[in-house]
Amino acid sequence: MSAVFRREILSYFTSPIGYIFLAAFYGFSAFSFTSNSLKFGTTKMDGMFQQLMIILIVLIPILTMRTMSEEKKNKTDQCLLTAPVGLGGIVAGKFLAAFLIYIMGIAVTLVYAVVISAFAAPDWSVIIGNFVGLALVGAAFIAVGIFCSSLTENQVVSAVISFIAMIALYMLTTIGDVVPADFIEKMLPDVGAVWRTVITEAIVIALTAAIFFLFGKRSGVLIGGFIVMLVLGLFAAKGELVPKILGKLSFWERYVGFTYGLFDLSNALFFLSAAVVFLFLTVRVLEKRRWA
Repeated sequence: MSAVFRREILSYFTSPIGYIFLAAFYGFSAFSFTSNSLKFGTTKMDGMFQQLMIILIVLIPILTMRTMSEEKKNKTDQCLLTAPVGLGGIVAGKFLAAFLIYIMGIAVTLVYAVVISAFAAPDWSVIIGNFVGLALVGAAFIAVGIFCSSLTENQVVSAVISFIAMIALYMLTTIGDVVPADFIEKMLPDVGAVWRTVITEAIVIALTAAIFFLFGKRSGVLIGGFIVMLVLGLFAAKGELVPKILGKLSFWERYVGFTYGLFDLSNALFFLSAAVVFLFLTVRVLEKRRWA
C-alpha cells in the first residue's frame, strides 16, 4: 500500500491535477472567506464552510477522475492488479493519497481562523469541529469519486459521473420532496399494502429475469434488479417513509450541523461508513476486472 501511496502522491505533482485542485480550492475558499467573514467583520465562519461543500462537489471529481481510469486507459492496471499487493491495499493507497492532497487544501481554513484571531478571539472549538466535518465529508466524496473512476477508462466521463453522483447525494432531501412517494399506491388504489408490494416485486422479478436471459446473463442485471426491487418495494409498502429515509442519507443534512459547531457522532460515523462502502465497491470492481 505504501508504494501505491507514494506513487499516487508523486503523480499529483508531476501532472497539473494537484496544482489545479489546490489553486482552485485556495482561490474559491479565499473568496468565500472574504465575502462571508472579512466583509462583515465577524469571527463566524459557518457561511464559508457551508459554501465550501458546493466547491467540493465541483473540485473533488477533478481530484479523483484519474485515480483508476488512467490505469485502465494506459493498460497499466494489469500490472497493478498482478502486483504483490492486495486490492484493498491498492484502493486504500490511492484513497489516502487523494485524501492527503485534500487535507492540504482544506488546511487553509485554519489559516483563515488565525487571520481572524488577530482582530478578535474566534471560537476554536467550533472551527475545529467545522474542519473535522469538512474532512469527513471530503473523505466520503473522495471514495465516491474513486468508485466512479473505477467504472470507466475516460477521465472526463469519470469526472462527470462523480459530479452527478455527488450532486445527487447532496440533494437527496430535495429529491425526496419532489419524488411522488405514493405513485404505486395511485396505480393500484384498490389493493392493500401487502398485495401491492407482492405485485410490484413480482413484476420487477419477471422483468429482471427476462433482461438477464435475453441480454447475456450478466451479474450486473441481477444486482440492478435487486436494488430496484428493494426501492420499489419500499415505495409500495411504506411510500411515506421514502422522503424521511432520503433525508437521513443526504450528505448536506449530515454535514450542515458541523458548520454550526454541533459535533454529532452519528454524522461522523455516517461519513466514515459511506467512505468504507464506496471503497469496498471499488475493490469489488477491481476484483471483477482481475478475473475477467
